Amino acid sequence: MAYPANPILVLADLEPSGELAGSTAGLIGAAAQIGAPVVLVVGGTPAAAEASATMGAQAVLTAEGDADSLTVPIVDALQAAYAQVQPDAVLISNSIAGRDVAGRLAVREKLALSVDAVGVSRDDEGVVAHHSVFGGSFLTQSAPTFGAPVITVRLGAVDARAEAASAATEALTVTASGAVAATAGPVDAVEQTSSRPDLRGAAKVVSGGRGLGSKEQFVLVEQLADALGAAIGASRAAVDAGYIPYAHQVGQTGVSVSPQLYVALGISGAIQHRAGMQTAKTIVAINKDGDAPIFDIADFGIVGDVFTVVPQLIEALEARKK
Repeated sequence: MAYPANPILVLADLEPSGELAGSTAGLIGAAAQIGAPVVLVVGGTPAAAEASATMGAQAVLTAEGDADSLTVPIVDALQAAYAQVQPDAVLISNSIAGRDVAGRLAVREKLALSVDAVGVSRDDEGVVAHHSVFGGSFLTQSAPTFGAPVITVRLGAVDARAEAASAATEALTVTASGAVAATAGPVDAVEQTSSRPDLRGAAKVVSGGRGLGSKEQFVLVEQLADALGAAIGASRAAVDAGYIPYAHQVGQTGVSVSPQLYVALGISGAIQHRAGMQTAKTIVAINKDGDAPIFDIADFGIVGDVFTVVPQLIEALEARKK
């Protein structure tokens, strides 16, 4: 296969079913800003390769996966794709698995690693990764002095989307490295039906904090999220208090999000929480403490009781839908 000029290698995100995850669109969109996206699909369904082209891939490589071995088979495939494509950069999602794969590839190929980028660009010397650091207080840039950078991209941080392309698909020949790999034991799938979007990569997020007061009153967050069609998040204080499971925690020790809209209810805005949401495009804060740090970064703020303000907000949203 002949690859396009200025290729950017993208490792596709997959759902457990093998279908292409929606977060891949952001990775391909980021790649299109700095070059020509070449997507690698490891262990996905045939439809995943087709979906990659719909999202803007100009070439698609496929490789067999290994359901029993963790990480290593993916790194082997990515390393083979890197050698074949010789890309200007490698983009991977900043998930737990993505960071693992990115670090291993960088070590194997002796490449620079840039983690948790919120954007990418290109200058005269090559590809540059952009980062939000120290709780979002500073924006920094990183770029290697040699070789192609391996960059993990924060989910939801890149709004750009590439135009659909007619991409050729090629099966990649992968030689197993023989590296020791952890193995996965039996997994019992628990299916939960929810109309709410997943927190990672959601365009809208409503989060609640300790100010909600109890698990029973945290339902107010759910009601506003449903009215907005948003995912549900929480501060660490709310999680520690047992209002909601850890999977919803936003912050330095939880999930980093970068939605179009972030609504913070009863959240004071500790720096650890702000580190996980400060790159949201629009931040709305509702808190009865006018001196709460969350107001320092909010685009819109309401000083008031969430139990008074939020029901009125929900009522107004529901009225607008009629």
